[in-house]
Amino acid sequence: MNEMKIAVLGSEGVGKSALIVRFLTRRFIGEYASSSECMYSKRLSVNGRQISLELYEPCSQACDGKSTLNDQIHWADGFIVVYDISDHSSFLTAKAIVHLIRDLQLGTAKRDVESIIFLVGNKQDLCHMREVRHEEGQCLAVESHCQFYELSAAEHYQEVAIIFSKMVHNASMGSKAKERRRRPSGSKSMAKLINNVFGKRRKSV
Repeated sequence: MNEMKIAVLGSEGVGKSALIVRFLTRRFIGEYASSSECMYSKRLSVNGRQISLELYEPCSQACDGKSTLNDQIHWADGFIVVYDISDHSSFLTAKAIVHLIRDLQLGTAKRDVESIIFLVGNKQDLCHMREVRHEEGQCLAVESHCQFYELSAAEHYQEVAIIFSKMVHNASMGSKAKERRRRPSGSKSMAKLINNVFGKRRKSV
């Protein structure tokens, strides 16, 4: 059975947990602030192959024993980077995460395929409070070679399922899942990156 590892990254309160739980259970949960890292597992069949999928969500608050963002980037076969369309600061954090993934990748480009990144603008149901234009997300995705989606985890189960299915399919086509590499030590944690970009607590719905 092949293993696949997907990291779901973004600011606190953007809906990372809600997105993952929606995919795994079809149910919607309100976002909650986690003080620990979470790992979710699911078995899938993709093109007739059995895949053991691991979904990793780091704690976005400061917490003990957390892996560094560098570790998370080297661990994962693909990335779902989430922001809240009603919170522009969360978009800037997502942008910083995407750029860091691409920057770290430059050092391994000769021995690795390009990392798969899906940029997801969540909370489309709050479009009346929109702070991030659809075009901003599209432009970031184009310049960073990401796939771009806007949705509401609260309202759109099908779109959530499609995103994860496409991610699994695309990541399974790459070579990174076949060659696990050791985790290098890194310097930036998710909480540090978020605090460096915008140190305030994210609003949740």
